[in-house]
Amino acid sequence: MKTGITHLCIPGPTNIPEKVRRAMNVPMQDMRAPDFPELTLPLFADVKKVFKTETGTVLLFGSSGTGAWEAAISNTLNVGDKVLMSDFGQFSHLWIDMAQRLGLDVDAIDVEWGEGVPLEAYRQKLEADRSHSIKAVFATHNETATGVASDIAGVRAVLDSCDHPALLFVDGVSSIGSLEFRMEDWGVDLAVAGSQKGFMLPAGLGMLGVSAKAIEASKGKTMRTCYFDFGDMLAMNANGYFQYTPPTQLLQGLRASLDLIFEEGLENIIARHHRLAEGVRRGVKGWGLDLCAKHEKWYSDTVSAIVVPEGTDAREVIKIGYERYRTSFGSGLSKVAGKVFRIGHLGDLNEVMCLSALASAEMAMADAGIKVELGSGVAAAQAWYRDANAPALQIAAE
Repeated sequence: MKTGITHLCIPGPTNIPEKVRRAMNVPMQDMRAPDFPELTLPLFADVKKVFKTETGTVLLFGSSGTGAWEAAISNTLNVGDKVLMSDFGQFSHLWIDMAQRLGLDVDAIDVEWGEGVPLEAYRQKLEADRSHSIKAVFATHNETATGVASDIAGVRAVLDSCDHPALLFVDGVSSIGSLEFRMEDWGVDLAVAGSQKGFMLPAGLGMLGVSAKAIEASKGKTMRTCYFDFGDMLAMNANGYFQYTPPTQLLQGLRASLDLIFEEGLENIIARHHRLAEGVRRGVKGWGLDLCAKHEKWYSDTVSAIVVPEGTDAREVIKIGYERYRTSFGSGLSKVAGKVFRIGHLGDLNEVMCLSALASAEMAMADAGIKVELGSGVAAAQAWYRDANAPALQIAAE
């Protein structure tokens, strides 16, 4: 008989706080009721605060983040438009695939997996584009497959230095609400998020931040849209309603999630994610292993992809972790399948939860035949967490 819980250490869906789960345990609501906007209008306003935009608009679709990807493209671009993208992981690759399927002319820069958005290559492409044929630049902020975070402020700086008018699309599914993200300050035109990551909800809400520039672009688009049409959504959302049946329980959960986010404070959340991630990274170093991310400038604070030794299979580590130690780790995807396993460290998380992930991983690796000293990674992370928390403890004591 199994006792206790199965530990969820994947980079999404993330753990759901008890307050959020309880908030969703409500009877079905009438989404056309006259008091429904009392729930929804504050949600739109508060999600904007998480995206850090004042002049932009946030749309909530009943979909995964992938639906918000499609909404962003289909509402602002036309078939045949040229766009600049980069491929450095499974999710940036899937975004490229979607753009191609929707009929865009994609200039995709191949980047070694373990690195991020290539700013200098983007600069060269944009400087050479004197006719401004490139209509949009795409950047995956946090590549979950490889544990890599990219410099979105740097992408905006490149666009500005080239005086280029292209729209800036950002995949923030595994970053918004967890990492530093400033839609307004960074001049992001379309920012995609999903409910199942930093917002600590089940999957099912695709969140899309849209700038005034992007809304203006949507008025001239010729790509066909229906379910994801901006015009329909904007008209209905203005009064607190939705064009189609919304997931009302998720909206109730979102209210509770946002309350928790604001109670902790976004800056504190960002600092916490860095503190927890650094402990995991020190644990990996204690094992004598490497991260998939090639340099510390690429390190993600929401997920670490750990490279297993040559001749071993990360899938065996994941299998043992799940079956013997009731722990779910993220699998390696596409090019890194069997080469890495991933520890997600985002959302409703604390130091001891990260330590349990490291302890379980140590046992699973040892059982899979990987030479690792039991306790080495846990001890390294413990030392970091004690030191990192010492200033707060000192302040509390005073």
